[in-house]
Amino acid sequence: MNDQPLKVSRRDGVQVIVIDRPEARNAVNLQVAEGIAAALDELDSDGELRVGVLTGEGGNFSAGMDLKAFARGEAPYVADRGFAGIAQRSADKPLIAAIEGNALAGGLEIALACDLIVASEESRLGIPEAKRGLVAAGGALIRLPKRIPY
Repeated sequence: MNDQPLKVSRRDGVQVIVIDRPEARNAVNLQVAEGIAAALDELDSDGELRVGVLTGEGGNFSAGMDLKAFARGEAPYVADRGFAGIAQRSADKPLIAAIEGNALAGGLEIALACDLIVASEESRLGIPEAKRGLVAAGGALIRLPKRIPY
């Protein structure tokens, strides 16, 4: 298990945020959510940064909420930011979701909260909650229809 579940780097005006929990398919716990929120605060406040890229380590973007942590009573929500520290973010600078592998459930919700989604041809995006009669409450119900032509 990784003690630092988020890697943040910067180069040439670009901030790269990597969810680094491959053993959990980059599932979001409170530590990840708070880290994303802090990284996005840095992106918006640093005049040298122009754009952010959010991605996942180990072949998956994110499997969404860490259900084991949630079962222990840990919710990955940040005040005024919502799920994963990003779902209700008010942005000053663009954020790109770079998807390889799966972006499922809350992982897709995170991607949809970004300004642009770039995904590999092998990527799988989806909201499996719907198959189980659950609601995708991180914003996908509103954001997804706006992004996909019908």
